[in-house]
Amino acid sequence: MKTNFPASFSNRLQAQMGAEASLLLEALATDSPTSIRINTAKFHAPVQLEKVPWSTNGYYLQERPSFTLDPLMHAGAYYVQEASSMFLEEVVKQSVDLSQPLRVLDLCAAPGGKSTLLASLLSKESLLVSNEVIKSRAEILAENITKWGAPNVIVSNNDPRDFDRLEGFFDLIVVDAPCSGEGLFRKDPNAINEWSPDNANLCSDRQRRILMDVWPALKPGGVLIYSTCTYNHAENEQNIQWLSEQTELEPVSLSVDAGLNIREVPAANNVVGYQFMPHLVKGEGFFVCAVRKLDGDEWQTPRKDKFPLAPTGKKEQAEVAPWLTDDRDYFQHYENILAFPPGDNTAWGAVIRELHIVQAGVLVAEIKKKNLVPAPALALSTIFKKDTFPTWELELRQALQYLRKEEWPIDREKDGWHLMCYEQLPLGWIKRIATRFNNYYPLHWRIRMELPVELPGTGFFSAKN
Repeated sequence: MKTNFPASFSNRLQAQMGAEASLLLEALATDSPTSIRINTAKFHAPVQLEKVPWSTNGYYLQERPSFTLDPLMHAGAYYVQEASSMFLEEVVKQSVDLSQPLRVLDLCAAPGGKSTLLASLLSKESLLVSNEVIKSRAEILAENITKWGAPNVIVSNNDPRDFDRLEGFFDLIVVDAPCSGEGLFRKDPNAINEWSPDNANLCSDRQRRILMDVWPALKPGGVLIYSTCTYNHAENEQNIQWLSEQTELEPVSLSVDAGLNIREVPAANNVVGYQFMPHLVKGEGFFVCAVRKLDGDEWQTPRKDKFPLAPTGKKEQAEVAPWLTDDRDYFQHYENILAFPPGDNTAWGAVIRELHIVQAGVLVAEIKKKNLVPAPALALSTIFKKDTFPTWELELRQALQYLRKEEWPIDREKDGWHLMCYEQLPLGWIKRIATRFNNYYPLHWRIRMELPVELPGTGFFSAKN
């Protein structure tokens, strides 16, 4: 793969890295590795693939298949994620106590790779707020969170400055900041065309604004994890040095196996960042650093604030409760029935009250007239009890036709809701009414590409036990 890099980029790397810069540039001219992370809440079969060494459930593929033509991806069995960024798992594990209920914010979350990773790590009593400031990207984020099936997630669409309304609220904040994208040059060639020294400087300024805007929302003793996909010192360790000069913090030191070839990058005040380089690891460029907050005030539980949602009616609650494997508290937002964790939902109420919410918890059903319409999110949730509905196991082409939202042939006699599955994993709903089936797969999720005459199949694993 021949690549022409901007001269100013190559020159800066030479000044920054010396002779080693040529090794990095050579690596950036090779093909990007393809990797996925398994959703073990849905996928239980053994995987015979090369492991990503710093990830529990990350695997490399020998080649990049057409993921669009794999129903398992649409079912949330795995997430296509760049391998280096999976190191977030190790940073989180060494930074916070995951056995405790935590309030976690993924500030710049779209399209959802780091949020789905966080959701898999957190205890079922924890709350993850997955935020994206750009509305169109927040909708993509919500789709990916829904398909992953994690029940304890709120998706929000807010600017970082809005989180000062939740001062001292979060135990952990992840800021995967928008950056100049140098680490993605071989994965996304458009990133090369968009790069310039001026843009990199603008990114650095924006990253500092983001860090300062969200800092008040982190509680004293809480951890901030900052990451980028760039090699630029000004966007990486220099930003952490700047943050340490504006606030009171201490480093969170990590134990990293030297054999992984992850480079330690010293910043100010004994803070250490970790840099992934494509000529040293099987992954893209990635920088990450963790610090602990020492200043500020902790969030105070409101005394009189009423929960912002009304409880679901007893009749509807009795009907939907058997659909889930876990006990839940049920609330109603207009005609939608939402399932939240049982017990004290004060923290959920605070987030819903203060932020612009895209979705929260598990959308179980919609009330239409006097009937309940099971939601797509219900079928995909990891706490869905799928044996409460008739299921329809699909072959590959059938599953893709369903995901294209095509009309469905009649070969079932029973009226009502049917759960469409592929390799035992739910995809969504159809409803039989007299002489027809209605395909209830969400229109904005549908596969738009035409199906080839010969389906290639994925071939890298199966969900069947």
